[in-house]
Amino acid sequence: MKKLLVLGVGNVLLTDDGVGIHAIRALEHEIEWDRDQVDFLDGGTFTQDIFYIFQEYKQILVLDAVKAGKEPGTIYFFTEEHLRENQEQRLSLHDIDMLDSLKMAELLGNKPKLDVIGMEPLTISDWSMELSTPVQKAYPQFLEVVRKKIREII
Repeated sequence: MKKLLVLGVGNVLLTDDGVGIHAIRALEHEIEWDRDQVDFLDGGTFTQDIFYIFQEYKQILVLDAVKAGKEPGTIYFFTEEHLRENQEQRLSLHDIDMLDSLKMAELLGNKPKLDVIGMEPLTISDWSMELSTPVQKAYPQFLEVVRKKIREII
């Protein structure tokens, strides 16, 4: 069993909704990662299709756009407990899918620990493969926060 799956979720065709996918694509090519300990995966938009993969990992780190009402480019960190405690204020549809996927993984025998690093989008409804200006400005910091968390875990 590997220590960590870094899972990017979102839609790169919808501007900032793709921030998690852009991050995965950047990080997976960096040479510092011990591939015996960590994998990177583009989860797209429907994470329930990949719950069976969770059986192979002790922890999952999700990268996603997170609408929580702050300034675009704001970076967030959430644990699974935080997501479950705030059911009336779900942060995104991806969060709901992820919690359902964890439940299905638990039924199969392994429920990994879940953390989410997200970024507040400016827009997730405009058609563009480019991140918005405020998200582009915060993107290097987002990547550094993710790198730091990966290093802590592995």
